[in-house]
Amino acid sequence: MKILIIEDEPGISGFLKQGLEEESFSVDVAENGNEGLELALNGDYDLLLVDWMLPGISGIELIRNFRKQFPHTPIIFLTAKDTPEEAVFALQQGANDFIRKPFHFEELIARIRVQLRSSTGEQSTFTLGPITLYTDHHRVEKEGKEIVLTQKEFALLEYLIRNKGRACRRSRIIETVWDMHFDYDTGVIDVFINSLRKKLGFNKEDNYIQTIRGIGYMAQE
Repeated sequence: MKILIIEDEPGISGFLKQGLEEESFSVDVAENGNEGLELALNGDYDLLLVDWMLPGISGIELIRNFRKQFPHTPIIFLTAKDTPEEAVFALQQGANDFIRKPFHFEELIARIRVQLRSSTGEQSTFTLGPITLYTDHHRVEKEGKEIVLTQKEFALLEYLIRNKGRACRRSRIIETVWDMHFDYDTGVIDVFINSLRKKLGFNKEDNYIQTIRGIGYMAQE
């Protein structure tokens, strides 16, 4: 899942980017309203985190313009404003939710997951053969026993399972899971796939994670 942070305070945006990536989100950051709007309109994001007061165009103006093309993408305002009137105004302009600064990161994560579930009908539990993946708890189990994965292994498995039955191109995997472009060495995917298969206990006869030659990989039952 891709999130765009539009925030002009580097300390806040850096903290959010690191925390969200640890939760297996792919994250981009814009430092002003103009850059943020351009990225938002062209980046295929699942959710926006938008500061109210921004250099260039304001968060309110950004949302108004963004909503003309993307009426359903969730937007959460990050704001120091705290009056009920201001909160109502933000929601009327197109925000789905708002959180007041300073805030607890755990609360923000909970609000993000609520918005993603509401907008996409996102489920939080996925299966692949004997494997069960819980996105809410960041946990993977095989026949009831937990399997400990690294953050990238979890993100890779989640991406494959969400696209179960569809061939996942290497370029799309590297962009989504590693947040890098195709010119990055995609050989790193092979290393992680081999590690993932080993940890999940998939042997050569199992076909749960299939190699699609010349394209990438596909999860299937």
